[in-house]
Amino acid sequence: MSIALLAAAIGFAGTATAQALPPGVEAALARAKVPREAVTFLVADADGARAPRLSWRAQAPMNPASIMKVVTTYAALDLLGPAFTWTTPVHVDGPVKDGVLQGNLYLQGQGDPKLVAERLWLLLRRVQGLGIRTIAGDIVLDRRAFDTVEADPAAFDGEGLRPYNAGPDALLVNFKSVVATFVPDRGAEVARVSWEPALAGVAMQATVPLAAGECGDWQSVLAPDLADPSRLRFAGGYVADCGERSLGVAYADPRGFAGRAIAGTWAQMGGELRGRVRDGRVPVGSKPAFEIASPPLSEVIRDINKYSNNVMAQQLFLTLGLQQKRSGTLEASRAVVRRWWTDRIGGGDEMPVFDNGSGLSREERISAAALGRLLQVAWRSPAMPELVASLPAAGVDGTLRRRALRSGGSAHLKTGTLRDAAGVAGFVDGASGRRYVVVAIANHADAAAARPAFDALVDWATQD
Repeated sequence: MSIALLAAAIGFAGTATAQALPPGVEAALARAKVPREAVTFLVADADGARAPRLSWRAQAPMNPASIMKVVTTYAALDLLGPAFTWTTPVHVDGPVKDGVLQGNLYLQGQGDPKLVAERLWLLLRRVQGLGIRTIAGDIVLDRRAFDTVEADPAAFDGEGLRPYNAGPDALLVNFKSVVATFVPDRGAEVARVSWEPALAGVAMQATVPLAAGECGDWQSVLAPDLADPSRLRFAGGYVADCGERSLGVAYADPRGFAGRAIAGTWAQMGGELRGRVRDGRVPVGSKPAFEIASPPLSEVIRDINKYSNNVMAQQLFLTLGLQQKRSGTLEASRAVVRRWWTDRIGGGDEMPVFDNGSGLSREERISAAALGRLLQVAWRSPAMPELVASLPAAGVDGTLRRRALRSGGSAHLKTGTLRDAAGVAGFVDGASGRRYVVVAIANHADAAAARPAFDALVDWATQD
């Protein structure tokens, strides 16, 4: 079926705003006290061969929250291909004598969304493989690939130390976050704390006293005190009954994180830095000593969609502008996605509003009809297996690990949650063997309370 016919099928059904909702969905909305006028629903064949089974306010523009990641990841699969990788070139500008680099080491960021602690270690191990144990000059970070305004991580919701608020960076290291792992030592009456990655110049608490009680809100008992970039500590204790657990936190100085992590890891590996870590540019005409490659896009989008990783989605969104227009800006990326949408998805609906591609936005808007059409186009595309595999499987993994379907059916759905927006969208297997695209979004002060209604809709979709 052509894109035009898909659009016509969904668009026609979208006008049937008087359509009755399934009883289970109606009841769940009533219990949640979320009005029907605050939600949008769509259930349609994945192949678009029939009119939708259900279409409620399908043309209404809604804030999709993290469901917008489906648009970003499918656009990337379509434009870049599932085997696309990011590279991080490493340059040196001097000779190596007796293990000493007589010059600077340059790391050229090109937007890799998964330069996590272990891959940073591998990069620096490659540096040591060049015979370098001491850097006489500086470690220079070239971040020019992305031209973004440094934003306050707390600006969105006041939670600046939450990893989901980390901003994009051409040289993004470990999502600008540290992970503290706590291991109880009952004999010493402390929990031993290990940190990853090590941060140069930061005092990182090595132990916390053990606390009694049940392992409930253990993070509050710890009383994290992380606002000072020069020290990471906990004013409380660690509940012994929790066993081994980890806590990820965003660093209070996001711009300085990459430099501290690189210098700290280099020192931890036995390397010496005589200069400092600073921002700068790779010299004109310099050729890389080597490059490290990211995992392929097909793997990266699994992290983005299954675990709703905001900063990885923003890295990918900016990469679209960088790759298609040689401009790593939000403006270029928005233009690329708008053009792609017109050419690839089409339809007569109002153009979605794109912001940063992650859904961590008060501005992004898209209708259920538009999302449904994108999912139908994706279902018929060569990239379908990669996209479906990237979505959380109900009751199995990702953000849906604890949300199994009552019907026992299967579904791959992207979730989305903000203060006043919540929803799911993706693919559902019907008992008949048919596949459906399902979209359910609520925009309301109590949007999260509508989740049982979303689950009821997905269960209803399986019972065909």
